[in-house]
Amino acid sequence: MLSTGALRAHLLASRLAGPVATSREESLRSYRLFAAGDPRVLLGLEPQWRWAQGDLLRLMAERCGVSADPAHVSGPDVIDPERTLAGLEAFAARLGEAAGLRSPVLLGTGHPHRLLDFYATLAWALSAAGCVVLTPAQGVRVDMATRFGVREHRIDYVRGVALVREPGARPAASVTGAHTHSPLPVRVALGALADAGGPLPELVVGDHGWVCGAGQLGVDAIGLADTDDPALFVGEAEGRVAVTVPLDDGVSSDFYVPLTRYVVDRAGLPRRQEWP
Repeated sequence: MLSTGALRAHLLASRLAGPVATSREESLRSYRLFAAGDPRVLLGLEPQWRWAQGDLLRLMAERCGVSADPAHVSGPDVIDPERTLAGLEAFAARLGEAAGLRSPVLLGTGHPHRLLDFYATLAWALSAAGCVVLTPAQGVRVDMATRFGVREHRIDYVRGVALVREPGARPAASVTGAHTHSPLPVRVALGALADAGGPLPELVVGDHGWVCGAGQLGVDAIGLADTDDPALFVGEAEGRVAVTVPLDDGVSSDFYVPLTRYVVDRAGLPRRQEWP
């Protein structure tokens, strides 16, 4: 099993934590937009409390480790690796609980280029532990706003993980999907399950709108979030997101492999035989 010290060193070396690629400018812009109620950064969350930009900065300093100084307005942002480690522990504990109860689970990502393998390994491990990995609304159309206007997408599943893609962009079940923050896919997926009479997921695992959209609807949700994704941390603070792990969500997919193994081991889930 990977030690906590070795994982901390990996987080810093890969820039998953410590100084990260997400800039301070990007983070502050997201906090301003969230405070203004911009749906692009709310990710499907409807905040119960009023969050001014200063409130968000203090929350993100507490939950992520970013600088709480409002005069710090440029340069790389920072994630405290200790907060990432604590988040991974809580994330693993919730997965272990789901596995122990053999809960139905739904996994989805708006970052398929980077995080698909992370979630797919969890989907395999949860299935091996006896959980039903749900795949509702396969091929169902979801019209989502993009910088090019509203575009048609379809829900697809790759190794048990939901993503969306534009029709014709790639064959079904290919790895590459669209990067999205939208909560619409999880709403469609959950609606399809409800219409079919269940079972509904007892846990949603993912990022962006998959987590906030599920949490807003009262479904237990856990996920990963960068310094410019305040919605997940607000959801956690308000009690609608169970666990948020602070880390850079845009590094090379290979850099998430040690995290996957660490989480699987800490959760007590089955390991793939080819793992060392």
